[in-house]
Amino acid sequence: MTKDEHITGWSREDMAKRLAQDIPDGAFVNLGIGIPELVARFVPEGREFIYHTENGLLGMGPSPEDGEGDPELINAGKRHVTANPGAAYFHHADSFAMIRGGHLDLSVLGAMQIARNGDLANWST
Repeated sequence: MTKDEHITGWSREDMAKRLAQDIPDGAFVNLGIGIPELVARFVPEGREFIYHTENGLLGMGPSPEDGEGDPELINAGKRHVTANPGAAYFHHADSFAMIRGGHLDLSVLGAMQIARNGDLANWST
């Protein structure tokens, strides 16, 4: 590659849409903060996922319309969400125990910074 070549990266929406294509039908999926929150917008036709939020909601529904959100119903990224019928609420420590214990099919983590070699930072002190 020469210094004059320009590489166009993927948008946040492009990455979320691509990821959603890889999730199997019926999967229980944790959506972390940031780009992972967008995945729920791009469920492929004919598939259904059961979403989990890190702050303790299994059965997260779609984002509400602007101004329609319940101020007490948010995801870990502090964005308003809805709850599907039959959703369950629990402590965030239990939420992470579900992730670490392998009780979900997939966890999509947000990243604060990713190095060129793929090293990932998703927390800070």
